[in-house]
This record gives sequence, structure tokens and C-alpha cells, in this order.
Amino acid sequence: MSIDRRNVLSGLIAAPALLTLTREGAAQSATIIKISHQFPGGTIDQGDFRDRLCRRFAQEVEKQTNGSLKFEVYANSSLMKTNAQFSALRKGALDMSLYPLAYAGGEVYACNIGLMPCLVTSYEQGARWKTSPIGKALSKIVEDKGVKIIAWIWQAGGVASRRTQPILAPEDVKGVKIRGGSREMDLMFTAAGGQVSTMPSNEIYIGMQTGALDSAVTSSTSLISFRLEELSKTLTAARKGSFWFMLEPLLMSKAVFDSLKPEQQKAILDVGAAMEPWGTTEAKKDDEEVAKIYAAKGVTVADLSEQNLAAWRKISEESAWKDFAAKSTEAADLLKLAREVA
Repeated sequence: MSIDRRNVLSGLIAAPALLTLTREGAAQSATIIKISHQFPGGTIDQGDFRDRLCRRFAQEVEKQTNGSLKFEVYANSSLMKTNAQFSALRKGALDMSLYPLAYAGGEVYACNIGLMPCLVTSYEQGARWKTSPIGKALSKIVEDKGVKIIAWIWQAGGVASRRTQPILAPEDVKGVKIRGGSREMDLMFTAAGGQVSTMPSNEIYIGMQTGALDSAVTSSTSLISFRLEELSKTLTAARKGSFWFMLEPLLMSKAVFDSLKPEQQKAILDVGAAMEPWGTTEAKKDDEEVAKIYAAKGVTVADLSEQNLAAWRKISEESAWKDFAAKSTEAADLLKLAREVA
């Protein structure tokens, strides 16, 4: 893998807004839409696939709208901090973001289901959410809060650890300082005896470097992009199965979406849908690639067995699933709908 895989783009930080300007020589004004995300930047052809997805999306929408929509992509949370992005979308202060949905669970409780351990166990199952009752219900909840889902992107995740014992069975996390990535993941790890720590994925490196974390679960792509192999002794890969599947959709402020012309809205939705299979393909590639990268650095790479996954599911059902459903009728209904997706 070329070092370009992780190149970071630098750029000017601008205020989040939907701007309209007239370019010299242009026949009509172009609407500028800003896309923010927390991941390392690159180019349309090289780098973290989530950044590339945003750039591919922007390029195609601009083409389909004959330049009436133009985009600026801000990687590395350079436009605004990670945890502020969902709230900014809701207020119309940010146009778009590729954002881990579970990060928004503190504002919109239903979003926690976007990273529920052992609930989604394959990309194919996750993809079926969009057209299933769970997807329609979740979309309505989020949209009622001011945010529209443009592209459904799922990612499997693995565990990078500074410990010599890989995290495979629930007993392996007892006493381990671990980052799960969502409230529900933390509940599962706590039930297994782990000491959980909450932080976005772009802060994991510092957490492991300072000893605040022994282990961290995050997507295969983030395990690569954030160079966690530099600090790890073991990796639990996602290539043969994982208890960690996260919904990381491309989101848009509903206020901004509603302000666009119908033909512009259609282009955004059409291109967003076209990005979904591409995103799945790239995520699967990274599930394989991460194992190769870590092994090349001398990191011990292990895979979860069916017995491991069954043990994790039992704990998850008794902790995270039970707790989520108990919060409200809406939450219980969402979990029921999600469980109906085979």
C-alpha cells in the first residue's frame, strides 16, 4: 500500500454555511455545499475511502447538476470538531457530513442503534436496512430532527490492542481499558468486565499512546488510516466476522436539502444511492488489507470464531440490547424491527 493511502490534505478552515456565489464568466450562480468529516483526507483516487466517497459524490453531483451545485470537502474535522457536526447539521449550520450515526446518540437516542453490538453481522444484512421497516423508521426519526440520510454506509470493525493477548472472547476484556465506539458497545464491554473509555476514532492514537487505552475497537478503515499498527501488539480482524458493524452514513442538513431545486435534490439522492455498493466494496477491501498491514509490522493477527461471536451476542443481548429497548417504546420498536432483518 502506498503512503498516499493516508495522505492528509491541508486546507483553509471556513465557516460552515450554504453559500451562493457567482463565478466570473459563469452563466449562473453555483451553490457551494460543504462536506465535513473526521477522517484523514486524500484525493479522489487515494486515501481513506470515506474521504474518497465524499469526493466522488461531489464530483458526480456537480456533473449531474451541470455545475449548479459545487462542493468543498473538509477532512480531519478541519471545518468543525467531530462531535459538533450532527448538531450543526440539525441547525443548518453545516451542509453535509459523513458521520458515524451512533456518535449522535446523545442528541437523538435512536441513533445509538447504528452501532449495536452483534445486531448487524454482515454487510448484506446492513444493506437491507435501507429498504426494510427499520430503515424507514430510523430515517423518519432522524429526518424529524433535521437530518437526512443520503447514503447508507456500513463498516465492520476490529480490535487493535497494546496487549499481547488478542481480544477474542468476552473474558479477554476483563480489566482492559477499551474504547468501543458507542454507548451500547460500552455496555457490552462493561458487562464483560472491561473499563470503557469514550472518544471519537480520530483520538484513539493519542489514547493508546498515552496509556489511557489498552485496546480500541474501530472500523478496519480507521485502524489503517489512524496508523494504530504503530502502537499495537495484537489485532482482532473483521475479515471473518465481527461483533462491530457501524452505520456511517453520508448525511445532509434537511434545511439545506429542502432549499435546493427538485432536480438538485434528485441528483443528490441518486448519487448517494450509487455510492452505497462502492462503499461496501471498499470497506470489505479494508477488512482484508488491515490484516496485511498489521502483520507486516509484526503485529499478531487473530480472527473471531463462531463460538466467540456467539458468546459476545449472549452478553450483548443481556446488556446493550436490553438496556436500549428499555428506554422507550420507540427504542423497543426499533430493536424489534432491526432483529427482523435476516
